[in-house]
Amino acid sequence: MSIDVVTFGCRLNAYESEVMKREAEAAGLKDAVLINTCAVTNEAVRQARQTIRKTRRENPDARIIVTGCAAQTESETFAEMGEVDLVLGNSEKLERASYSRVAQFGIEETEKVRVNDIMSVRETAGHLIDGLEGRSRAFVQVQNGCDHRCTFCIIPYGRGNSRSVPMGVVIDQIKRLVDNGYGEIVLTGVDITSYGADLPGTPKLGTLCSKILKMVPDLKRLRLSSIDSIEADEELMDVIAHDHRLMSHLHLSLQAGDNMILKRMKRRHSREDTIQFCEDVRKMRPDVVFGADIIAGFPTETDEMFENTLRIVDECGLTHLHVFPFSPRPGTPAARMPQLDRKIIKERAARLRVKGQEALLAHLRAEVGKTREVLIEREGLGRTEQFTQVELDANTAGSLVSARITGHTERHLIAEPIGKAA
Repeated sequence: MSIDVVTFGCRLNAYESEVMKREAEAAGLKDAVLINTCAVTNEAVRQARQTIRKTRRENPDARIIVTGCAAQTESETFAEMGEVDLVLGNSEKLERASYSRVAQFGIEETEKVRVNDIMSVRETAGHLIDGLEGRSRAFVQVQNGCDHRCTFCIIPYGRGNSRSVPMGVVIDQIKRLVDNGYGEIVLTGVDITSYGADLPGTPKLGTLCSKILKMVPDLKRLRLSSIDSIEADEELMDVIAHDHRLMSHLHLSLQAGDNMILKRMKRRHSREDTIQFCEDVRKMRPDVVFGADIIAGFPTETDEMFENTLRIVDECGLTHLHVFPFSPRPGTPAARMPQLDRKIIKERAARLRVKGQEALLAHLRAEVGKTREVLIEREGLGRTEQFTQVELDANTAGSLVSARITGHTERHLIAEPIGKAA
């Protein structure tokens, strides 16, 4: 083996894993497994530890290097594992020097942990990549870190404060990927709607999107990862309304539908703000589909508060739900709040998932008979503009195909190709 990378968590991690592999290979590192962890829930950390043990059993002679958000926030947890050779922080994992030292000098037990203070990092480097292995769409990092301190979230302590990649670097990266055949680009980061606050002139995310679409005319599809709707700027709304190369799928960092719970989460929006945002966008783009992250069973959540969260699925017309049972993260304020019984949390998460499945089915039924442009991800499967999965007879990964929707399963659409999209 040479270098394998195992990635957990978000799209930003997927992008960074590609950078890690390139830098490790350039440094001359061989026979290593890089495990890029996630810290968003206790379950994510548990899965990382489980994978590390399995990796050691299957690769007894390989160097195992653990990094990512969980390694940044819980470095000693991983350093104490006998299977782990080295723990790198989120800043160190992107530096070629981190891997050069291992390749040239090996790993001393006294330096098993190389994790610096992430809050001291002031810039996000624009790492140019040629593509993402095995993917038909490419993720481009435009921002890292977060200045907000939601009471349930450990991520700012794994990623540091918000910092943005300069627009010119982002555009150069996207041009490079489009030249290499990528038809769809996903802008990613920890809090991408805070983009630009640290850059000269403080450009907004809308400015960035507008510049990308103007400067890269050959880009067929631009997609946003999770956004904080309360931060959506006027120019972003204008791009959503008028440039259909920005895909009609917006994933909201919603978290809850009850105002008291939102306040205790230290979120900056109300349920009314989110409902109004969805109404405003739908007027501009009637074909828009919304997804959302929602936490079930946040501390102090009553039955009535949970019902408010259930109702907002219909009030906002949400389609793609990511449901997270609340998981107390040590070091966060929410971990010190009165906790709900785990059984109640699981029951509420199950009810939200049922609600989400009902919403998805309604969307799938409504799509039958329509014509959509489908990005082929792998043989027989692709995604529409609204990020809905489609089963169809097409096998050229990365190509765009016009397709007529003929039916659906409980999870995805079924379609017939009618030719390649322009």
